[in-house]
Amino acid sequence: MPDKKRIFISSVQKELELERAAVSGLIATDPFLMQHCSPILFEREPASSRPASMPYLDRLRECSVYVLLVGTEYGRPDGGLSATHHEYRLARELKLPSLIFLKGMTDEGRLPETRAFIEEIKKAGHTYKRFHDREDLKPEMLRALLRTLAEQFGIQATSAEQNESEHLIEAASSFETAMLRDVPVSELDQRLIEEFKGRIPGDIHETWSAAEVLHARGLLLRCDHPAAFCASAAALVLFGEHPAFRFPQCEILVDAYDDTRISGRPKGQLNVNAPLPHALEEILAFIDAHTFHPRRVVGLNSIRLNEYPQAAIREALLNAVAHRNYEDASRKVFVRLFSNRIEIASPGYPLKPITLAKLRKGNYRPCSRNPLIAQGLCILDKMEQRGTGFARMRDAMLNHGLDPPVLDQQDGFFVVTLPGPAGNYDRLRPPTDAPGFITPAMEARLNERQRRIVMQIQEGGSVTNKWIRDTFNVVRDTAYRDIQLLLDLHIIERRGRGRSIRYVLTGERA
Repeated sequence: MPDKKRIFISSVQKELELERAAVSGLIATDPFLMQHCSPILFEREPASSRPASMPYLDRLRECSVYVLLVGTEYGRPDGGLSATHHEYRLARELKLPSLIFLKGMTDEGRLPETRAFIEEIKKAGHTYKRFHDREDLKPEMLRALLRTLAEQFGIQATSAEQNESEHLIEAASSFETAMLRDVPVSELDQRLIEEFKGRIPGDIHETWSAAEVLHARGLLLRCDHPAAFCASAAALVLFGEHPAFRFPQCEILVDAYDDTRISGRPKGQLNVNAPLPHALEEILAFIDAHTFHPRRVVGLNSIRLNEYPQAAIREALLNAVAHRNYEDASRKVFVRLFSNRIEIASPGYPLKPITLAKLRKGNYRPCSRNPLIAQGLCILDKMEQRGTGFARMRDAMLNHGLDPPVLDQQDGFFVVTLPGPAGNYDRLRPPTDAPGFITPAMEARLNERQRRIVMQIQEGGSVTNKWIRDTFNVVRDTAYRDIQLLLDLHIIERRGRGRSIRYVLTGERA
């Protein structure tokens, strides 16, 4: 694919911070624009290795399109003109396609310097659009960018792609972009933020702070102090230690029942109030602890089967937390385990034009109500943004020997039901990609002692070097060679240290 067109976003930074973030977020999350464009905000760019009097102009020279947002303020003069004014004049000199937007339906209240700047724009013959706020700015910006890409660079969006982009803007929730000025970045989970930063491609890791990386992705906004950041609602949901303390709807309720219906005495309950990546792992651990795990012997393998495939559960959970309606503050995500199924219910029906029929057939294009949250989970390698989640869920269920998931809408909730074996565990299929699975080719490389070592671990849970020496009357080096091949083939793994070292099947819980 050709290099992406760099879109330079120019404005008085502090005054139009939210609008700048909205434009950048639009480019970074729209399926068509993100394929062909990269948003450039000077404050998000890494520092230059050489001194420059006006470094922002160097960034502009590297760009293909210039976007100017004008509010009431003019900005601090830099050599007689504000930085924004310098950028505008350079864009004219470079003959860059320029998209100009004025905030406000009239010019009343603007500073005299700003009015003079607007008059210069008018005299140059530039057309411009007016907007009230960032919400009505986004559809106008989308149309302008699509038109510019087509007319200036021959990059034409199909009718389906244009419709999809418009639906995304209409459907996108304003919840996740809310600015939480009382939540500084220091109150977020720093380990998760560092993990997020480490997964961003490129050479930014040494020059940018973790906060700057989140800011570049639209998850943090600048506070009153230029060097300080505060969280968006999306950042709080993704990285906040206890997001439900601020937004009660973020709590996830998990119940397990011995029956096929809800009863007054569940066998287990869990209230989850954690950053989304951690919340997912807590729920998966709860489901693992409250479902059955039969053993199946396949050749030398004694496999611990899951009652439900983890891949299907994970996909259903990700769909629930990434695409739910967070603006509905009265409803939470529910996860219910019954004796014959798992139900995962999330507030809000699928976004138009997606329908249940399209979801069931797999005939739909991805559409997210919460693109920032979905993008964050994608970067953390928790989900994909290709609209294939339900297909993968279905495949995981069928490959496991179970019926496909059932999709439904009930009382304002979108419900995914994973049918279980209902006690018929013979129908479950052992996964051949399970950790430590011994293929026929691997088994052919094992001697008789090594086969018996594996069988002993299956029966007793572990073996030691001493057990091997005593059982087979071999010297330490022979026992070591037997163990080393099993380790090299990833059939077993070492646990403990020193004299406490023992060997267990790969993937077994401690």
